[in-house]
Amino acid sequence: MHVSLRQVQIFEAVARTLSYTRAAEELHLTQPAVFTQIKQLEGSVGMPLLERIGKRLHLTDAGREVLTTCCDMLGGLERLEMRLADMQGLKRGRLRVAMVTTAKYLVPRLLAEFCVRYPGIEASLTVTNREKLLARIANNEDDLAILGAPPEGMDVVATPIADNPLVVIARNDHALARRKQVPLARIAEEPFILREPGSGTRLATERHFAEHGLKLKVRMELGSNEAIKQAIAGGLGVSVLSQHTIALDGTGGLLQPLDVAGFPLQRKWYVAYPAGKHLSAVAEAFLAHLLGHQEGRESVPPAHE
Repeated sequence: MHVSLRQVQIFEAVARTLSYTRAAEELHLTQPAVFTQIKQLEGSVGMPLLERIGKRLHLTDAGREVLTTCCDMLGGLERLEMRLADMQGLKRGRLRVAMVTTAKYLVPRLLAEFCVRYPGIEASLTVTNREKLLARIANNEDDLAILGAPPEGMDVVATPIADNPLVVIARNDHALARRKQVPLARIAEEPFILREPGSGTRLATERHFAEHGLKLKVRMELGSNEAIKQAIAGGLGVSVLSQHTIALDGTGGLLQPLDVAGFPLQRKWYVAYPAGKHLSAVAEAFLAHLLGHQEGRESVPPAHE
């Protein structure tokens, strides 16, 4: 039976996503090319590996057996690549980092600094929401993951790397924009625009209000911080976001944090990976780079007002 490594990679992607389209996007191929490779693999195996029931793809029994072998093969190649990279130090290697969207003001810059220092490293950065990031950690898809709080109920190593204060944000002409120490109960009366369920920022926000016996009046749920900021700029309500989103404000200065009792919520960003995972020399070096950034910030004395 003749099977190419490319076919193994393509089949693993299709079997994992159960979608020709998503596999094609992930592998930067066309959907017909992915479909053709799968058909050629099925021809070599002599049995169908995937079947479509209704609108969904499913693995056949043979497909599950082939997937197990494909994962073993790809895992073995990845371990070999890691050992070879370790032998070569940081001259070559691959680094896969995933992060939640809120960390985009910090992590891309630190990753860029790392790549400039080690130009032989091939780095990739996946940006997603917390729920999908936790699934990536569980499936061991990345070397390191950056998120807003250590995942509960998962055996991971999580280390803080930067502060991530959460603030209440409104339009700069909001009725509460000039008030000091606005009571939390008063803010709870405002229409809120929140991230989707499962978002770390949303979880922290709802938990904080619930601890004070308050329930938010959720007017809208949006899937990105930028969409929320545009909605606030349009006068649709207030929200709780990372203070650093103001630094990335694309609304022409229409937004400002409110002075609310109990805010900002002091949170941190964490770098995490599954407990027991063997980090490559490249991943160890980037982890040290992240921690060095945190130590550098903590060693800077506060400015005098």
